[in-house]
Amino acid sequence: MAVTQQLVRVSAARLAACRTSVAELHKLCSYRSAPRSDHLDLDWWPVVLRRLGEPPEHAHLSVLRRAFDGHDEVNPAYRDHPTTVWEHPVTALEPDAVGVLAAELCGVTPQDVGAAAVLSGRADTGFAGLEPETVTEHVVRAFGVLRDFYAEAASRRMAVVLWWD
Repeated sequence: MAVTQQLVRVSAARLAACRTSVAELHKLCSYRSAPRSDHLDLDWWPVVLRRLGEPPEHAHLSVLRRAFDGHDEVNPAYRDHPTTVWEHPVTALEPDAVGVLAAELCGVTPQDVGAAAVLSGRADTGFAGLEPETVTEHVVRAFGVLRDFYAEAASRRMAVVLWWD
């Protein structure tokens, strides 16, 4: 079974409930307490996207790493739940932090992401059988989905909860 990155937009009140209740956090991570339209399954693309900001020449893309890490663990007690991926705690960004991050993501162009993928040599890393141009197209598309997800969360003053499932 593959482990994939999940994000969900939630109200500040729902995030507060998840911080105090393992049961509420489990409902959220089980897709039972937020509309499907507020969930985003990024599959394994965060592994590729977050690496684009690592070389010093692409430091302006470090926002990608922050988009997948969150700020703090939502509820440390949830690590003991039998369905969690222990080494990847559930983290969150509060609405104000989501707004800042969304603005930073909107400042990055798809061309920046595509150029970083090509120039860093990471566009073809780990994708046997795919042409680098094809991978770059997918990376740019995944970036657009991520940017739009955060932009909508910011426009609705929502928090974002992140986990690996």
